Amino acid sequence: MNLLLAEVAQATQRLADAGVPSPRNDAEELAAFVHGVKRGELHSVKDSDFDARYWEVIARREQREPLQHITGRAYFRYLELQVGPGVFVPRPETESVVGWAIDAVRAMDVVEPCIVDLCTGTGAIALALAQEVPRSRVHAVELSEDALVWTRKNVAGSRVDLRQGDALTAFPDLDGQVDLVISNPPYIPLTEWEYVAPEARDYDPELALFSGEDGLDLIRGLERTAHRLLRPGGVVVIEHADTQGGQVPWIFTEERGWADAADHPDLNNRPRFATARRALP
Repeated sequence: MNLLLAEVAQATQRLADAGVPSPRNDAEELAAFVHGVKRGELHSVKDSDFDARYWEVIARREQREPLQHITGRAYFRYLELQVGPGVFVPRPETESVVGWAIDAVRAMDVVEPCIVDLCTGTGAIALALAQEVPRSRVHAVELSEDALVWTRKNVAGSRVDLRQGDALTAFPDLDGQVDLVISNPPYIPLTEWEYVAPEARDYDPELALFSGEDGLDLIRGLERTAHRLLRPGGVVVIEHADTQGGQVPWIFTEERGWADAADHPDLNNRPRFATARRALP
């Protein structure tokens, strides 16, 4: 075992003792970041090339600063995104939400599907859809100027039409023309603040986390936005907390112009997102 791998083993224990959920992964990821190699190449770093700054970044992670803030990057499906303070760090759970949306758009058999991403944050969802549905027209909106600093970096050079604004009033020029509306909105109840992981509670923007006493305030508003934007037969996809399974589909009722409202599980078989179809006339 070389010096770096021995230090990684010690760092793993320190991160585990600090309550970091994935200590080995993070210890290796930070070692690779500091030494400018891939995780699978850590064994090739010479002992003389060990960089003591490794322990500086481990100390930051011990304080529960997000791994992605330290490295400045986050991975989402086939993307590498720039992230940092002021923007919500995309989570792996959202990848399954996007996967369902991609399948739904492809099944529509529309030549150039129109897609809207509400509360885009880093732009992860919009960029993934633009990349994996090549002829799609993807539009995204974000309210926070702090978040937009990162969104603009990520979407630069892409086909994504990015706008700043309120998701509830966004894209009036697209009313009735959209094939799919997708969103990972804030959905944590204000009453759950103390139970939120430090990485999110202390570093992610509150605007991207909390939404009223039951966490569903913004989703209720997005229901009207989605209905306004979608063409008849168009689909909405909304991520929610695993504890909100069964609640969100009831927001998309037949009385409000929806059909086929349903919940879907993530890869851990926990309810993760709801979908509905705008009813035909």
